[in-house]
Amino acid sequence: MFRNREDAALQLAKRLQARKLKDPVVLGIPRGGVVTAAILARELGAELDIVLSRKLRAPFQPEFAIGAIGEDGEVYLNAFAREASGATETYIREERDHQIAEIARRSKLFRAVKPPADVTERTVIITDDGIATGSTLLAALHVLSAQKPHEIIVAVPVAPPETLESLRPRCSHVECLLTPRDFEAISQFYEDFQQVEDEQVIRLLRESCAPQRAWIPSAHL
Repeated sequence: MFRNREDAALQLAKRLQARKLKDPVVLGIPRGGVVTAAILARELGAELDIVLSRKLRAPFQPEFAIGAIGEDGEVYLNAFAREASGATETYIREERDHQIAEIARRSKLFRAVKPPADVTERTVIITDDGIATGSTLLAALHVLSAQKPHEIIVAVPVAPPETLESLRPRCSHVECLLTPRDFEAISQFYEDFQQVEDEQVIRLLRESCAPQRAWIPSAHL
């Protein structure tokens, strides 16, 4: 159990500090993942950035993912989850279009503060505040792999073991603090799991761009 996202990120950073990182950049999946990423970037002396991918929500169960879509528009569907949810082709098209629009909105909002980092030949650490099905991570990994980084490390506080196994072939290394088999929701592993708003993401990105060598995220993340 973690106290909050900061506590989880600090523990995760200790795991990563022993690794040899080549010009690292930490990419958080908005919005909660950017809080985790900001702490990791500070502790590792790395650049902070975002990677945009969105889950495709199940009908009538918005917390349950049936797939995901990345910035490149590629859709990933979990066949088992899709069948279990009863999602129709029409529903999937509508949900895809909705999430494409949301990615575009977030890109316009966040990229006005921080242009995308060049990750070529760099160590890329992609993070979120936790992983459930792994769909959003898979979509993000597809986008990042095409940009020819030196290596991609997936670093998260908590995820089911079967989800981590599905991610391992698609990245260089996976770092995860908790791998519970009894997994219902990411929030169950946090004492404080407050919603993260766009304004917090913007503030963290802006602070990371400040003209100082060692930027420090605000205490109230």
